[in-house]
Amino acid sequence: MAVVAGVGATLTVFAAPAAAATPYLRGGETVPIYSYQNAVRESVWVQTPLDNDGDGVPDKVAVDIVRPRAGVKVPVILEGSPYYACCGRGNESELKTYDANGVIAKEPLFYDNYFVPRGYAFVAADLAGTNRSTGCEDVGGPEEVLGAKAVIDWLNGRAKATYADGTPAVATGWTNGRTGMIGKSWDGSVANGVAATGVRGLETIVPISAISSWYDYQRFNGVLRATDYPEYLHELVSGRPPEACAAVLNGLDQGSDDATGNFNAFWAARNFRPDASKVHASVFIVHGINDTNVTTDQFAQWWGRLGVPKKIWLSQMSHVDPFDIRRGAWVDTLHRWFDRWLQGLPNGIDREPSATLETAPGTWVNEPSWPASAARQTRIALGDGDGTTGTLGGGSNPGSRTWTDAPDLTEAVATATPNTAVPGRVAFLSAPLTGGIRISGTPSVTMRVQVDKPTTELTARLVDYGTAARVNYLGAGEGITTLGTESCWGESTTADDACYHDTAEDVVTADHAVLTRGWQDAAHHVSLRFVTPLRPGRWYSITVPMQPTDQRLAAGHVLGLILQASDNEYSSPQSTGATIRLDLRGSALTLPLVGRLPMPGATAPVLTAAPAPAGLAPQRFHPLRP
Repeated sequence: MAVVAGVGATLTVFAAPAAAATPYLRGGETVPIYSYQNAVRESVWVQTPLDNDGDGVPDKVAVDIVRPRAGVKVPVILEGSPYYACCGRGNESELKTYDANGVIAKEPLFYDNYFVPRGYAFVAADLAGTNRSTGCEDVGGPEEVLGAKAVIDWLNGRAKATYADGTPAVATGWTNGRTGMIGKSWDGSVANGVAATGVRGLETIVPISAISSWYDYQRFNGVLRATDYPEYLHELVSGRPPEACAAVLNGLDQGSDDATGNFNAFWAARNFRPDASKVHASVFIVHGINDTNVTTDQFAQWWGRLGVPKKIWLSQMSHVDPFDIRRGAWVDTLHRWFDRWLQGLPNGIDREPSATLETAPGTWVNEPSWPASAARQTRIALGDGDGTTGTLGGGSNPGSRTWTDAPDLTEAVATATPNTAVPGRVAFLSAPLTGGIRISGTPSVTMRVQVDKPTTELTARLVDYGTAARVNYLGAGEGITTLGTESCWGESTTADDACYHDTAEDVVTADHAVLTRGWQDAAHHVSLRFVTPLRPGRWYSITVPMQPTDQRLAAGHVLGLILQASDNEYSSPQSTGATIRLDLRGSALTLPLVGRLPMPGATAPVLTAAPAPAGLAPQRFHPLRP
């Protein structure tokens, strides 16, 4: 075997077996030689080390397997999901189905159809407390993560499992134990959590639109996204009788602590980032740079901590699977990725550029790293402008802005007509760009403010003012349109076909678009672990971090900064009705910038941006979408 060096970690890569012993390897890749129709289909229950439903019996995770009927040991592609019975997977919301004997007949998505004929097993595990598993779903917590980890332990002979009749089930006769986890949204979040345990046998993960900190998913720096949300998710996916999980449900309610928004032990147990150093699996991250559900700090803060071989795809979509964005390129790349890290084939994918970015609708580029190495943290001063619309750039400026929280102010109204006074918001504009710029990384705005209440929420938006074709990531398809045609990816049975509706990018022409957003509860400006009430009349310097992004603005466009207080569309605001006074000289926008903003004029440019078209109107935050 060989050892591949990472930054601060090593990854063991097993050499590919000889072609004579592994007939599905030809020409440097796996090829479909095994019958999908004749594949082994079986269902087992893996014992976990926990008993969080308190019935005195170790909880069991139900595992459904499709594998080649072959005489060689194969690696495993594993997806752990809570959605197999309640909500479905993929753009067509596919569910698991079973035959009359309770054995798996249909696995959602194309993974089994495509990869099983190529010498892989596909394993779909019901997370604890969902579908046919016992235990109780604890929403990102130890039960969820360790239950999925137990499946990998079983695949490597370290855990017990049984068939439905209670007889022992052993995997070591058909698998070599090398496992890759994949999944979108909640499923990908589980892959992150399991990788953070450092479990042996997990060789790669492919988290798509995935969470790395459940606190940051359900809170924006102390700002509550939705009330009673962990409880809602538990009830949405639970396959258990309510009385069996009443104690766990109560623990979710108490531990999440909606009343304060504080980061506490409950949230620390659901934060995978501190354990990034334990990850030894390679990581292939996929995320929409405009994802308003699982926001971009989830991938960026995980990516930056990983010291293993890694790759990233960033689209202009919201919460969309790459299978529905670049289907052919995605399947080919995923195939090569699994061949490299699970089969040990030296196909060179690990030596290719690590970042692939969609820079405009349908335009993709490869880059050596992310964020852009040329990006520099650049301080942008806030200018007084004409006293209504401020300016961005130049030197520090005297002056101030005052506004009162308007919790019903929509994003469409807040970002339109930036040259007019709009109650509840203030606007700052750059001069028209003399050349293109790129924002690559995490912007923030530091605000020196006086607040007449003990706290207020603060919201910041960066806006690109200028007409362009844009991915309609706020539309019903979150950036895609589902077509009437189909394409097939793998082999089929009468119960499980490999054909899916084709999709196309949903593109609109708009004269402005929000590039990124950020939120901060002012009373959490010292720490997220406790509240520090503000004193009326006192000045505070509060930084509002925005979501990481990678966006290009063309020459002639104008960059805008929109500030307001609470935000009724992306959170559940706890409006205090505060009045906020902003000191311009003590405030600044910080951009990870490639290029330069031009020097501002005495006043901001006059724009005619209208409210966003219907397709670009934001949606209220809603449950974690499959």
